[in-house]
Amino acid sequence: MPRIAKYDFKKIEKRWKDFWDKQGFFKVDTNHTEKKFYYLNMFPYPSGVLHVGHGRNYIIGDAFARYKKMQGFNVLNPMGFDAFGLPAENAAIENKTHPRDWTIANIEGMKKQFRDWGIVYDWDREIRTCEPDYYKWNQWFFLQFYKHGLAYRADAVANWCPGCETVLANEQVIDGRCERCDSLVEKRKLTQWFFKITQYAEELLKDLEKLEHWPERVKKMQYNWIGRSEGVEADFAIEGSSHILKIFTTRPDTIFGVTFMAIAPEHPLVEEFLAHEPDPHRRAQMAEFVQRALQQGEIARGAVTVEKEGFFTGHYAINPVNNERVPIYIANYVLMEYGTGAIMGVPAHDQRDFEFAKKYGLEIRRVIESEESKGELTAAFEGEGWLVNSGQFNGLSSREAFRKIGEFLESRGQGRFAVKYKLRDWLISRQRYWGTPIPMIHCERCGIVPVPESELPVLLPNVPFIGKKGLAEIPEFYQTTCPQCKGPAKRDTDTMDTFVDSSWYFLRFVSPHEQTRPFDPDAVNRWLPVDQYVGGVEHAILHLLYSRFFTKALRDMGLVKFDEPFARLFTQGIIKHLAYRCPEHNWIHPSEVKEDNKCPHCGRELKVDLHKMSKSKRNTISPQHVIDEYGADTERLYTLFMGPPEKDIEWTDEGVRGSFRFLNRVWNLVLSQARKLTDAGELNPAQFTERERTVWQKLHQTIKSVTEDIEQFHFNTAISAIMGLTNELTDYVAENPKKINKALMKHALENLVLIMSPFTPFICEELWRRLGHDDAVLEQRWPSYNSQALQAAEREIVVQINGKVRARFTVPAELSEDRAELEKRALAQIQGRLDGEQVVKVIVVPGRLVNIVVKK
Repeated sequence: MPRIAKYDFKKIEKRWKDFWDKQGFFKVDTNHTEKKFYYLNMFPYPSGVLHVGHGRNYIIGDAFARYKKMQGFNVLNPMGFDAFGLPAENAAIENKTHPRDWTIANIEGMKKQFRDWGIVYDWDREIRTCEPDYYKWNQWFFLQFYKHGLAYRADAVANWCPGCETVLANEQVIDGRCERCDSLVEKRKLTQWFFKITQYAEELLKDLEKLEHWPERVKKMQYNWIGRSEGVEADFAIEGSSHILKIFTTRPDTIFGVTFMAIAPEHPLVEEFLAHEPDPHRRAQMAEFVQRALQQGEIARGAVTVEKEGFFTGHYAINPVNNERVPIYIANYVLMEYGTGAIMGVPAHDQRDFEFAKKYGLEIRRVIESEESKGELTAAFEGEGWLVNSGQFNGLSSREAFRKIGEFLESRGQGRFAVKYKLRDWLISRQRYWGTPIPMIHCERCGIVPVPESELPVLLPNVPFIGKKGLAEIPEFYQTTCPQCKGPAKRDTDTMDTFVDSSWYFLRFVSPHEQTRPFDPDAVNRWLPVDQYVGGVEHAILHLLYSRFFTKALRDMGLVKFDEPFARLFTQGIIKHLAYRCPEHNWIHPSEVKEDNKCPHCGRELKVDLHKMSKSKRNTISPQHVIDEYGADTERLYTLFMGPPEKDIEWTDEGVRGSFRFLNRVWNLVLSQARKLTDAGELNPAQFTERERTVWQKLHQTIKSVTEDIEQFHFNTAISAIMGLTNELTDYVAENPKKINKALMKHALENLVLIMSPFTPFICEELWRRLGHDDAVLEQRWPSYNSQALQAAEREIVVQINGKVRARFTVPAELSEDRAELEKRALAQIQGRLDGEQVVKVIVVPGRLVNIVVKK
């Protein structure tokens, strides 16, 4: 018997690494839209190297794109780099280099990693958002938004990180500190640029219903973020002042229960109250309280569990329905981000107000009663009922009173029905260097003047990097001439939020070399929406919401003809790995830890937890390490097999080794038969023996299940089915190696290689050649299953004991769905295998298996 060649993955992967790209399998002519399929992975930040956790996203994408290509689709599968922004700039500072040099080096490193993984893109369409030919169009879009009233400049209280020296989004503030440098975040009032996303709030909310192929979890997150509320705006006059305190409430039926008013620390009236406070001591106390409240951050202040704190301003408001005089407080739990930044305090019917009133000795007045709310109030009653202590509205139900009180306020010019959203306009200003310069000019004579479109792009200055300082520190950048009066002027020194870059990049990929416009509208309207978009759930709100907003705004400008950018969305889970922490030496890399779980530096006990892979926690796994030891196909296979791709999962070394063993089994199976099958002849299912029919049936069951599983992104179960087919073919060969049906075996092995190829392309390309073919796997059509094979007279049923296969039996097809019959036959099969063990449970999966759970 000839010796089987060793599975030399290094030699195989070197042979095929550049083959698919050189053959141009993923080059696309966008003029041809017949059977088109636009697949897109969220592009990466090139702020460092990719680890195996990052790889999950791109390996999923490559596997799916190969599968669609073999189905005959014209697959557009491009890649680019989200190259601007704080992550890349901070990494460059840490490594004492210019962000451009750091970014370009990382891009080249990532492209090599993609190549090593066997991931193929149409690199002719590559986008780098830090290049002028891309960010020129960021600036052009800004100008269009400005013309259409969607870009504006306003004062805003923002999160300011003194360490990073820039504004932060709320999501970047953790427990009052910067998530990147851990500096204590301050609140600063700054003049900022905004995009008016709130103009599309209602449409963004309603159109979630159109996204049938988006995860419900993501849609719910966006629904809650937009946060639509129907209610009433009411005007409370401020005693002794011309100012009006405007509030929004969803419970106007409780307005007679108001015993105090509360405003957010950021509310414009706070400055007014501070300026007119005659007592210097109280003024200092008020200012200190405001600063302390602001430093808590909106997320902490908005939490149900936050301790409610307030400061009495010394001012009073007048309730418009009963003319009662109520005190005005500044309160930490009131957010400027929602409603009007002011609330009417109704402690009997709002738990936050109840806690606040209890703390400060304020009246708690019941104005809603129901069967559930009788007796002394030990907590707020927040339900509906009928009105009491509410003047002429007594006896009305809460729902009737909602309308009646709203109408009453409206008739007196002191209120109106309104719809409010939690969504706030998108603050796009950043005070750093590494981003798209905002194309506006400030002239003392003409005011704010847009840069003429003919002068775009406004280039980032090519200067030695100055660390955390922004464009405001570079006179040669900001000193300019006003386009209108030609006098001296100053360029805007803010750069755009990097989410602007990623809000339209999927449009540019269709026509990436356009020089006179951001994209070809005809081509974009033919290829968009993206058929399948894949990325992390952490982008559920910001990136995905901003992309939806951009698409709708461009539609209204006549640039695109569709409402939504992504038809289908899949969000993959994260890969976790054990992280080890020493009380003295902080995070320790797993490779340094011995079996005793002691710190290698001081011998102290290490705390061990499962965490998302992170450079800061030193628990990342280098893909190169896995590839060098086991090969790229092993990493790809394990990444896709380790669990449902939408779930978080733990990376284990044993799982990697198990995947490598399986590839060796496939290699040995195919090579042990390949030379014997050169004279295989024609396949004739009509003459199959019973055993051959079982193999035939298993093959076509597997093709069917793998096809269906890939369509649903169930890669782990698809690979499991392939492993089952491999076991079946291995058993078939072992039972009678000299009497195998060569035609059947050749057909089965060829199809096995084809359905494995999206997951493990290197080994499959090699095995395809070993089976006697000269053309490429990607030139083959995806196997189709034979429906007659699935309707075999008999079905094989697997018997497991505690999840491990212990027997098989066949039943007539008509009995394969009979649970009772399958259980009876399975128990009969394993009676001789039970050594004093007791059957505690039988799990029947009709048509497939019976799992018998036993214990001693």
